[in-house]
Amino acid sequence: MTKLIQDLWIIDESGIVLFHRVFDETVDVNLFGAMMSALNSFAEEITKSGLTNFEVTNTRFSLLKDKNYLFIANASKNHNVEKINHELESIRNKFFEAYKEEVLAHWNGDTNLFKNFIKKIEESFENIIEKLDKAFW
Repeated sequence: MTKLIQDLWIIDESGIVLFHRVFDETVDVNLFGAMMSALNSFAEEITKSGLTNFEVTNTRFSLLKDKNYLFIANASKNHNVEKINHELESIRNKFFEAYKEEVLAHWNGDTNLFKNFIKKIEESFENIIEKLDKAFW
């Protein structure tokens, strides 16, 4: 399996980041969550379907909305968007397998519940250190 994703955020409909795995956190995770939730809501109002992806410099952000949760991943623009979307769908499926509807419905707001989710999706992420090694050697 090719590791495509650099960073990942899982955000609920109110903009709360339930889970994130970010290699180089330059923006506060809660600010990012609120902004992405608002941006997607705006896109839904004008397009009726919301955002699916956008690009910034050399990075592509892919978004997938399901059951009032927003799954956002970023990856290099060099990666095929369909492959990134497929990986994001796989992560979404693993999330809903790990956190059943009844668990999410009774969630008390403590994001520590989702901390161990990384163990279920580690194979999805690019190893940045490994990538740097390959670039130099």
